[in-house]
Amino acid sequence: MAELGDISGLTLGLLLAVCVVSAFISAVTGGAGGILMFAALNVAIPLRLLVPIHGAVQLMSNLARIVYVRDHIRWDMCIPFFFGCTIGAGLMTLGLASLSWQQLPMALLAILVFYTVFKPKKLPEIRLQPRNFFWVGIGTGTLGILAGAVDPLLAAFFVRKDMTPKEIVANKSVMQAWCHALKVPAFIFLGFAFSDHLGLIVLLTVAAVIGTRIGIILLNRISSEVFFNLMRAALLVAGIRIVYQLFAP
Repeated sequence: MAELGDISGLTLGLLLAVCVVSAFISAVTGGAGGILMFAALNVAIPLRLLVPIHGAVQLMSNLARIVYVRDHIRWDMCIPFFFGCTIGAGLMTLGLASLSWQQLPMALLAILVFYTVFKPKKLPEIRLQPRNFFWVGIGTGTLGILAGAVDPLLAAFFVRKDMTPKEIVANKSVMQAWCHALKVPAFIFLGFAFSDHLGLIVLLTVAAVIGTRIGIILLNRISSEVFFNLMRAALLVAGIRIVYQLFAP
Protein backbone atom coordinates (compact mmCIF):
# COMPACT_ATOMS: atom_id res chain seq x y z
CA MET A 1 0.00 0.00 0.00
CA ALA A 2 2.37 2.64 -1.28
CA GLU A 3 -0.13 5.42 -0.80
CA LEU A 4 0.27 5.04 2.97
CA GLY A 5 3.98 5.72 2.86
CA ASP A 6 3.70 9.29 4.15
CA ILE A 7 1.16 8.45 6.88
CA SER A 8 2.55 7.14 10.18
CA GLY A 9 0.97 4.19 11.95
CA LEU A 10 -0.29 6.46 14.74
CA THR A 11 -1.86 8.90 12.27
CA LEU A 12 -3.51 6.06 10.38
CA GLY A 13 -4.89 4.64 13.62
CA LEU A 14 -6.37 8.02 14.53
CA LEU A 15 -7.91 8.39 11.06
CA LEU A 16 -9.51 4.96 11.35
CA ALA A 17 -10.89 5.85 14.80
CA VAL A 18 -12.35 9.08 13.38
CA CYS A 19 -14.02 7.08 10.60
CA VAL A 20 -15.64 4.77 13.15
CA VAL A 21 -16.90 7.71 15.24
CA SER A 22 -18.12 9.78 12.28
CA ALA A 23 -19.99 6.84 10.73
CA PHE A 24 -21.53 6.13 14.14
CA ILE A 25 -22.70 9.77 14.37
CA SER A 26 -24.21 9.63 10.87
CA ALA A 27 -26.11 6.43 11.65
CA VAL A 28 -27.52 7.80 14.93
CA THR A 29 -28.27 11.40 13.91
CA GLY A 30 -28.66 11.19 10.14
CA GLY A 31 -26.01 13.84 9.57
CA ALA A 32 -22.76 15.68 10.33
CA GLY A 33 -20.60 12.56 10.43
CA GLY A 34 -19.46 13.12 6.86
CA ILE A 35 -18.20 16.64 7.47
CA LEU A 36 -16.46 15.48 10.67
CA MET A 37 -14.71 12.75 8.72
CA PHE A 38 -13.79 15.21 5.97
CA ALA A 39 -12.29 17.71 8.43
CA ALA A 40 -10.29 15.04 10.27
CA LEU A 41 -8.94 13.37 7.13
CA ASN A 42 -7.91 16.76 5.77
CA VAL A 43 -5.28 16.94 8.53
CA ALA A 44 -3.31 14.12 6.87
CA ILE A 45 -4.60 14.00 3.29
CA PRO A 46 -4.24 16.89 0.79
CA LEU A 47 -7.53 18.40 -0.36
CA ARG A 48 -6.97 17.45 -4.02
CA LEU A 49 -6.88 13.78 -2.95
CA LEU A 50 -9.35 14.05 -0.09
CA VAL A 51 -12.57 14.88 -1.99
CA PRO A 52 -12.52 11.70 -4.14
CA ILE A 53 -11.16 9.48 -1.32
CA HIS A 54 -13.76 10.80 1.13
CA GLY A 55 -16.47 10.30 -1.49
CA ALA A 56 -15.50 6.65 -2.03
CA VAL A 57 -15.48 5.93 1.72
CA GLN A 58 -18.78 7.74 2.25
CA LEU A 59 -20.35 5.82 -0.61
CA MET A 60 -19.61 2.49 1.07
CA SER A 61 -20.60 3.79 4.51
CA ASN A 62 -23.98 4.97 3.22
CA LEU A 63 -24.57 1.71 1.35
CA ALA A 64 -23.92 -0.18 4.59
CA ARG A 65 -26.42 2.04 6.39
CA ILE A 66 -29.03 1.53 3.66
CA VAL A 67 -28.88 -2.24 4.13
CA TYR A 68 -30.22 -1.87 7.68
CA VAL A 69 -32.98 0.68 6.95
CA ARG A 70 -33.91 -0.18 3.34
CA ASP A 71 -37.58 -0.82 4.21
CA HIS A 72 -38.00 2.88 5.01
CA ILE A 73 -36.85 4.29 1.65
CA ARG A 74 -39.29 6.67 -0.08
CA TRP A 75 -38.57 6.48 -3.78
CA ASP A 76 -40.94 9.38 -4.55
CA MET A 77 -38.34 11.60 -2.85
CA CYS A 78 -35.22 9.82 -3.99
CA ILE A 79 -35.86 9.50 -7.74
CA PRO A 80 -36.35 13.27 -8.38
CA PHE A 81 -33.21 13.83 -6.29
CA PHE A 82 -31.26 11.36 -8.46
CA PHE A 83 -32.04 13.34 -11.61
CA GLY A 84 -31.17 16.69 -10.05
CA CYS A 85 -27.99 15.44 -8.41
CA THR A 86 -26.76 13.89 -11.66
CA ILE A 87 -27.32 17.17 -13.52
CA GLY A 88 -25.59 19.23 -10.82
CA ALA A 89 -22.59 16.92 -10.60
CA GLY A 90 -22.32 16.72 -14.39
CA LEU A 91 -22.32 20.49 -14.86
CA MET A 92 -19.72 20.99 -12.16
CA THR A 93 -17.50 18.22 -13.54
CA LEU A 94 -17.58 19.75 -17.01
CA GLY A 95 -16.43 23.05 -15.57
CA LEU A 96 -19.61 25.03 -16.20
CA ALA A 97 -19.40 26.43 -12.67
CA SER A 98 -16.35 28.32 -11.45
CA LEU A 99 -14.39 27.23 -8.39
CA SER A 100 -14.14 30.92 -7.50
CA TRP A 101 -17.81 30.71 -6.50
CA GLN A 102 -17.06 28.24 -3.69
CA GLN A 103 -17.63 30.70 -0.84
CA LEU A 104 -21.14 31.64 -2.03
CA PRO A 105 -22.71 28.14 -1.84
CA MET A 106 -20.90 27.45 1.43
CA ALA A 107 -22.23 30.73 2.93
CA LEU A 108 -25.78 29.87 1.80
CA LEU A 109 -25.35 26.39 3.28
CA ALA A 110 -24.30 27.89 6.63
CA ILE A 111 -27.40 30.12 6.66
CA LEU A 112 -29.64 27.14 5.90
CA VAL A 113 -28.02 25.02 8.63
CA PHE A 114 -28.35 27.71 11.32
CA TYR A 115 -31.97 28.42 10.32
CA THR A 116 -32.76 24.74 10.79
CA VAL A 117 -31.04 24.56 14.19
CA PHE A 118 -32.20 27.85 15.73
CA LYS A 119 -35.55 28.64 14.08
CA PRO A 120 -38.34 29.57 16.55
CA LYS A 121 -41.03 26.95 16.94
CA LYS A 122 -43.58 29.23 15.24
CA LEU A 123 -41.58 29.21 12.02
CA PRO A 124 -42.25 26.26 9.70
CA GLU A 125 -40.00 23.28 9.18
CA ILE A 126 -38.59 22.89 5.69
CA ARG A 127 -41.01 20.27 4.34
CA LEU A 128 -40.47 19.94 0.61
CA GLN A 129 -42.86 18.03 -1.61
CA PRO A 130 -41.14 14.88 -2.94
CA ARG A 131 -40.82 16.26 -6.49
CA ASN A 132 -38.95 19.33 -5.19
CA PHE A 133 -36.06 17.17 -4.05
CA PHE A 134 -34.98 17.53 -7.69
CA TRP A 135 -33.73 21.03 -6.77
CA VAL A 136 -32.05 19.74 -3.63
CA GLY A 137 -30.31 17.26 -5.92
CA ILE A 138 -29.05 20.06 -8.17
CA GLY A 139 -27.46 21.83 -5.20
CA THR A 140 -26.13 18.66 -3.62
CA GLY A 141 -24.57 17.34 -6.82
CA THR A 142 -22.85 20.67 -7.44
CA LEU A 143 -21.63 21.04 -3.85
CA GLY A 144 -20.49 17.42 -3.69
CA ILE A 145 -17.98 17.88 -6.51
CA LEU A 146 -16.97 21.31 -5.23
CA ALA A 147 -16.61 20.81 -1.48
CA GLY A 148 -16.80 17.10 -0.62
CA ALA A 149 -19.18 16.65 2.33
CA VAL A 150 -22.88 17.09 1.54
CA ASP A 151 -24.62 15.85 4.70
CA PRO A 152 -25.25 19.31 6.26
CA LEU A 153 -27.14 20.43 3.14
CA LEU A 154 -29.31 17.32 3.04
CA ALA A 155 -29.84 17.25 6.80
CA ALA A 156 -31.43 20.70 6.72
CA PHE A 157 -34.29 19.26 4.63
CA PHE A 158 -34.81 16.26 6.91
CA VAL A 159 -35.33 17.90 10.31
CA ARG A 160 -39.07 17.32 9.97
CA LYS A 161 -41.49 15.66 12.36
CA ASP A 162 -43.62 14.09 9.61
CA MET A 163 -40.90 11.46 9.05
CA THR A 164 -39.63 8.83 11.48
CA PRO A 165 -35.94 8.65 12.43
CA LYS A 166 -35.46 5.53 10.30
CA GLU A 167 -37.15 7.17 7.30
CA ILE A 168 -34.84 10.15 7.65
CA VAL A 169 -31.70 8.03 7.92
CA ALA A 170 -32.79 5.75 5.07
CA ASN A 171 -33.68 8.43 2.53
CA LYS A 172 -30.81 10.75 3.42
CA SER A 173 -28.43 7.80 3.10
CA VAL A 174 -29.79 6.85 -0.33
CA MET A 175 -29.39 10.42 -1.56
CA GLN A 176 -25.88 10.73 -0.14
CA ALA A 177 -24.88 7.38 -1.64
CA TRP A 178 -26.04 8.54 -5.08
CA CYS A 179 -24.14 11.81 -4.74
CA HIS A 180 -20.94 10.05 -3.68
CA ALA A 181 -21.33 7.41 -6.39
CA LEU A 182 -21.37 10.16 -9.01
CA LYS A 183 -17.98 11.33 -7.75
CA VAL A 184 -16.30 8.13 -8.96
CA PRO A 185 -16.78 8.68 -12.73
CA ALA A 186 -16.48 12.45 -12.22
CA PHE A 187 -13.03 12.28 -10.65
CA ILE A 188 -11.87 9.55 -13.02
CA PHE A 189 -12.82 11.96 -15.82
CA LEU A 190 -10.80 14.66 -14.04
CA GLY A 191 -7.76 12.37 -13.90
CA PHE A 192 -7.88 10.92 -10.36
CA ALA A 193 -6.65 7.30 -10.07
CA PHE A 194 -8.65 5.54 -7.35
CA SER A 195 -6.48 2.44 -7.78
CA ASP A 196 -3.45 4.35 -6.48
CA HIS A 197 -5.21 4.86 -3.15
CA LEU A 198 -7.21 1.65 -2.93
CA GLY A 199 -5.52 0.36 0.23
CA LEU A 200 -6.31 3.51 2.19
CA ILE A 201 -9.87 3.60 0.87
CA VAL A 202 -10.48 -0.02 1.92
CA LEU A 203 -9.13 0.54 5.45
CA LEU A 204 -11.18 3.68 5.99
CA THR A 205 -14.26 1.95 4.55
CA VAL A 206 -13.98 -0.98 6.97
CA ALA A 207 -13.74 1.47 9.87
CA ALA A 208 -16.77 3.41 8.59
CA VAL A 209 -18.86 0.25 8.19
CA ILE A 210 -18.04 -0.78 11.78
CA GLY A 211 -19.16 2.64 13.02
CA THR A 212 -22.33 2.40 10.94
CA ARG A 213 -23.27 -0.96 12.43
CA ILE A 214 -22.79 0.29 15.99
CA GLY A 215 -24.82 3.42 15.21
CA ILE A 216 -27.73 1.47 13.72
CA ILE A 217 -27.95 -0.60 16.91
CA LEU A 218 -28.33 2.60 18.93
CA LEU A 219 -30.78 4.11 16.41
CA ASN A 220 -33.13 1.22 17.10
CA ARG A 221 -33.17 2.12 20.81
CA ILE A 222 -33.62 5.91 20.92
CA SER A 223 -36.84 7.94 20.81
CA SER A 224 -37.78 10.38 18.06
CA GLU A 225 -37.29 13.33 20.43
CA VAL A 226 -33.76 12.26 21.30
CA PHE A 227 -33.04 11.63 17.61
CA PHE A 228 -34.08 15.14 16.54
CA ASN A 229 -32.13 16.74 19.41
CA LEU A 230 -29.03 14.81 18.39
CA MET A 231 -29.60 15.73 14.74
CA ARG A 232 -29.79 19.44 15.58
CA ALA A 233 -26.65 19.18 17.70
CA ALA A 234 -24.81 17.45 14.85
CA LEU A 235 -26.01 20.14 12.43
CA LEU A 236 -24.78 22.86 14.78
CA VAL A 237 -21.30 21.33 14.81
CA ALA A 238 -21.36 21.13 11.02
CA GLY A 239 -22.50 24.76 10.75
CA ILE A 240 -19.70 25.98 13.00
CA ARG A 241 -17.22 24.04 10.89
CA ILE A 242 -18.55 25.65 7.69
CA VAL A 243 -18.28 29.16 9.17
CA TYR A 244 -14.72 28.42 10.29
CA GLN A 245 -13.84 27.34 6.74
CA LEU A 246 -15.34 30.54 5.32
CA PHE A 247 -13.34 32.87 7.57
CA ALA A 248 -10.16 30.88 8.19
CA PRO A 249 -7.06 32.55 6.71
